[in-house]
Amino acid sequence: MNETDYVQPQTLQVSTPLQLVSGAELPSYDLVYETYGQLNADASNAVLICHALSGDHHVTGFHEGDAKPGWWSDYIGPGKPVDTNEFFVVCSNNLGGCRGSSGPASLNPATGKVYGPDFPIVTCRDWVNSQNTLRQHLGIEQWAAVIGGSMGGMQVLQWAIDYPDKLRHALVIA
Repeated sequence: MNETDYVQPQTLQVSTPLQLVSGAELPSYDLVYETYGQLNADASNAVLICHALSGDHHVTGFHEGDAKPGWWSDYIGPGKPVDTNEFFVVCSNNLGGCRGSSGPASLNPATGKVYGPDFPIVTCRDWVNSQNTLRQHLGIEQWAAVIGGSMGGMQVLQWAIDYPDKLRHALVIA
């Protein structure tokens, strides 16, 4: 992938309920994500990028019509620190976000109406649990690295606590 390539978000529709830290349950949810580079034969080159509070799944490259690239385009791409010629990079939009993953603007399956303020509170652990479902969906046994800055760094720490056997390296920034 070149940094000028167009990327398309994908949506994982999960029908398995997600038990949240708050005690609430999401009976089903959508997780929007983007991938960059190619997953190798043994799926050992996968890197998860966890976004900060103001970020989303669009970490590098362009969506059609964009005036500027994804939010970490200086660091992810061919020949960059996270080289997409070597690594398969994955970034998802956190649950509760406003960029396509299930959140307050989603339909509540129990009512058929928009959740609005009734969307359950989600935590860092909930985001990591949903990312782990994405990991399984993509056929990745273990991340080569999980990387994140700020609130993304909190997610990296949560990965290291809850799923230490599912990542080889944790890069916590800020």
